[in-house]
Amino acid sequence: MSEVHAARRSRLRARCSPAGSVAVLVSRPANVRYLAGSAPAGAVLLVGHAGADVLVGHWNPAGGPEGPRAADDHGLRALALDGDTDAAVAAASVAVESGARTLAVEEHHLTVARHRAVAARATGVQLADLDCAVERQRLVKDEEEIASLRVAAEITDRALGELLESILVGRTERHLALELERRLVDHGADGPAFPTSVATGSHSGLAGHRPTDRRVEEGDFLTVCLGARFRGYRCQIGRTFVIGTSPDDWQIELYEVVFAAQRAAREALTPGAEYRAVDRAARDVLAAAGHGTALGPVTGRGVGLEIGEDPRLSPAAMGRLGPCVPVTVEPGVHLPGRGGVRIDDTLVVRSPADGGPELLTITTKELLAL
Repeated sequence: MSEVHAARRSRLRARCSPAGSVAVLVSRPANVRYLAGSAPAGAVLLVGHAGADVLVGHWNPAGGPEGPRAADDHGLRALALDGDTDAAVAAASVAVESGARTLAVEEHHLTVARHRAVAARATGVQLADLDCAVERQRLVKDEEEIASLRVAAEITDRALGELLESILVGRTERHLALELERRLVDHGADGPAFPTSVATGSHSGLAGHRPTDRRVEEGDFLTVCLGARFRGYRCQIGRTFVIGTSPDDWQIELYEVVFAAQRAAREALTPGAEYRAVDRAARDVLAAAGHGTALGPVTGRGVGLEIGEDPRLSPAAMGRLGPCVPVTVEPGVHLPGRGGVRIDDTLVVRSPADGGPELLTITTKELLAL
């Protein structure tokens, strides 16, 4: 992947420093990983104006996988720090020594105190805001990234499928969430993509529900939301089931409405579609069924090195989808005191000529009675 990371840094350099005098200081962890690969916690990346890029951080003295890389790894060298030296401040010193006239920093990530410390060290160098240039570059995924997302989705589907074959009645939300996360790791995940949510009974359908000691009971709705992290890339799946018995009429009706909303949003995922048009496709279905206020602030969001990247599929979102952009589609309805339904998938935007949106999470969306 070193060649891929080097190419990404070159694109960023060309965009930010066409005159060859701007160095770029990247501090947001996901952006550092995107441009440099694995790095120790707190490391920053200096994309030099002259093509000399430096990864600055505190490495494990024992070396190994977390040890400093070779002096020249496709244009990237490592600078290992001692003591409590701030990596961003040390990188600013390197930028000054390299003769940079401007240092672009991620003001949306640096604290005020760190920004001041960088400015104090970068004497004679003008500080500029990099804004979200790296995040915008991360928006469209290459095939290596999409391949990692596919594996993450396969692991997630497998872990969820195994859980569905086990006895669920009497087990707590918390226990089921822990078991799912263990299964993700057993099947090759680096870890969960986000805290696993298991919700049953009156908790079901709540977005981001934190598992409790409530036990699964006959007749409950059970909603599960989880995802695997593989090589840093994260996916998301959410499913709703009925426990033990045939679903009641209200459960079938609610499930069909959410399923129709999810399908409408998935079908709207075409290159050139407005972000807010995808959101509206789901909201219109829910509104027609009397659940217009039940959907949260977003119908979906981008995924990759983070859950919740750009784009946001929301009513006020500006922009249009491009091909090879992975997103979630995750509508849900929660009825207070009764429970609810969530159906989440991870997909990659593809043109109709390429078969339309590529569904990565393939666990059935049939309303199963477990």
